[in-house]
Amino acid sequence: MTEREFDLIPLLEYIDPSVLSYQDWVNVGFALKQEGYTAMDWDVWSQKDTIRYKKGECFKKWDSFQGGSLGTVTGATITQMAKENGWVSEFRMTDEAHELGWNDTIDRDYKIVDKNWLESKEIREPVNWQPVQELITYLETIFNSTDNVGYVTQTYQIDTDNGPVFKPTQGAFDRTAGELIQLLQSCNGDIGAVFGDYKEEAGAWIRFNPLDGKGVKNDNVTDFRYALVESDSMELGKQYALFKELELPIAALVHSGKKSLHAIVKVDARDYQEYRKRVDYIYQICKKNGLDIDTQNRNPSRLSRMPGIMRNGKKQFLIDTNIGKSNYEEWYQWIEDLNDDLPDPEGLAESWDDMPELAPELIKGVLRQGHKLLMAGPSKAGKSFALIELSIAIAEGIKWLGWECTKGKVLYVNLELDRPSALHRFKDVYAAMGVPANNIQNIDIWNLRGKTVPMDKLAPKLIRRSLKKNYIAIIIDPIYKVLTGDENSADQMAHFTNQFDKVATELGCSVIYCHHHSKGSQGGKKSMDRASGSGVFARDPDALIDLVELELTEDLLKLRVDKAKCAIYQRALQERNLAYYQQEVTLDDLESRAQMQQHFEKAINDIMVRKVYYDEIEKVVHAIEISTAWRVEGTLREFAKFKPVNMWFSYPVHSVDTSGVLADIQLEESKPNWQKAKDGRKSKKDKAEERKQKLDTAYGALFDGTTPVSLDELQEYMDGVSERTIRNYIKEHGGFDIKNGIVYQKSK
Repeated sequence: MTEREFDLIPLLEYIDPSVLSYQDWVNVGFALKQEGYTAMDWDVWSQKDTIRYKKGECFKKWDSFQGGSLGTVTGATITQMAKENGWVSEFRMTDEAHELGWNDTIDRDYKIVDKNWLESKEIREPVNWQPVQELITYLETIFNSTDNVGYVTQTYQIDTDNGPVFKPTQGAFDRTAGELIQLLQSCNGDIGAVFGDYKEEAGAWIRFNPLDGKGVKNDNVTDFRYALVESDSMELGKQYALFKELELPIAALVHSGKKSLHAIVKVDARDYQEYRKRVDYIYQICKKNGLDIDTQNRNPSRLSRMPGIMRNGKKQFLIDTNIGKSNYEEWYQWIEDLNDDLPDPEGLAESWDDMPELAPELIKGVLRQGHKLLMAGPSKAGKSFALIELSIAIAEGIKWLGWECTKGKVLYVNLELDRPSALHRFKDVYAAMGVPANNIQNIDIWNLRGKTVPMDKLAPKLIRRSLKKNYIAIIIDPIYKVLTGDENSADQMAHFTNQFDKVATELGCSVIYCHHHSKGSQGGKKSMDRASGSGVFARDPDALIDLVELELTEDLLKLRVDKAKCAIYQRALQERNLAYYQQEVTLDDLESRAQMQQHFEKAINDIMVRKVYYDEIEKVVHAIEISTAWRVEGTLREFAKFKPVNMWFSYPVHSVDTSGVLADIQLEESKPNWQKAKDGRKSKKDKAEERKQKLDTAYGALFDGTTPVSLDELQEYMDGVSERTIRNYIKEHGGFDIKNGIVYQKSK
């Protein structure tokens, strides 16, 4: 792999070839070639365009790309295209985001050590020096016994104005650490007999990462374990002190025999790209804390000074092994924890007499601007419609489920519907709500069906697109499309919900989203325990709105239909024959569907006028028949608990129940035991009717119109019912006879 500023391949994940023009697609290929990638890289990415992709086309065009033929097309072309599609450097979250280069600086402080106050740490040169044992210790610390080790003892000389300079040759790379250790153990102190004789004016070198035994380039490195950190512009004792203060995960620290220390730092990267990032991070932290790093040492195949060797009368010796943090991950987390961007604690007394203003309310008595709201409910609750209703209520500054909403701009992030369906749904809900579309410019819809990414990747894209929009609310529907991790894992869901915090904090707007209930009955649970998955879902938002279905009875539906008809008859009389209404209709009549219908037909003689109202009644009755009833409960962090709201959902809109007929319905699991038992007891008449129905069903299933049905067949069909019980069923029923074990249906 050739060395590059950073890897462009991950950026291609943000560029969809299927939506590019032909020229843009060619530009990507040319940019990849300019930056040293292969035709295979272009081909693999191009295969994502399943319609236009042609096998072999990339390889043919690749050969035709000549330097300068496309002007200034470079890797920056890919970077810009990726930025336009939401890519942001993991190190910087600004509009000028870019991958850190080797000489860039980190924007955060990351100041751990003040070198002006740093005291030198004594480096003790070994008195009874044992070069062979020191080199064995180094090899055992850095390598596995089967690792091929690269080293150099042979040099060539270059004459300079300051005198001769000795440069290392390629050296050897074909022996394992185990072989070298074994030879050292039997060399009688003669390191040259094992590694080859070296010039004391030059010293000797060793490569700190294992090789494949075929060469000494970066491509020959088999495991990206270590990086070299070296500085020759600071006094040695201060270098040592700085390494210790920074807690760098150093596997081996070697005195170079001159003016620098060589720290072999644990990196443990999975691949070359991760190695580059980790080395870059280490170098930047060192620079921030006053250690001027020699950046030429960043290559994984780099040479370092070999301990146990003399150099111009000075020892190249091993100072220490395994100092600082135990590994890179531990050290990285320690650095990040020391340099978090959390606010410092503040004394209450400082604000006691000058309290900050609370955020204004978005939904009065429920949610403040900049806070989070979760709506939870089962699949048939119409949650998406409720969120569209909320979008409209905010845009128009009207009530939602009885709560006043602040007027402002809202972004609805649509993850589920295709674009036409989403747009039509908004228009349908506007119409069903009976709300004039006076402020539709306040609603933006971001249609992402088929283009969704996990929430931790969506959040920065969302923030970038919304920074200048002044939204007061962002609604994300539904969140299962962007869920990251296991919804039953508390720590993974904490990471997921933290993305909503980022959006709310960066944009200063409310974030509203919905989630589904867990399986099973929900009536006996508290509202915050009904959402599926980890309890983090319910405990994270500032407001939880929960929907539970109410069980409707035939009598309740009939009552509602009668009330609706009475209301239409009353309005018809007021509109068409007010004098009759005022003289003939009593208060008692207003409560009777039959009486109001008689008045309607008596007072309005025009058949066509009657039809208009009857058509309206038919539509209203149909809406009632298909409607479901719901109870809205909530758990609020900023406000007192609200009284449950009862509402109807009749596609495509919810409406608050103003009749009060739903108020007395109790959720099944919330009923006291005595009431559950009472509801479970059936009357004798009901039980007799149930037995009769069972017998009718069994006989109807067995009788084919000609062949008689035997008692045994009935008993087999009604599994678990004894012959005696079936005879009692027949006797009680009255519509059957039994003769010789055969059941006959009596003639009517």
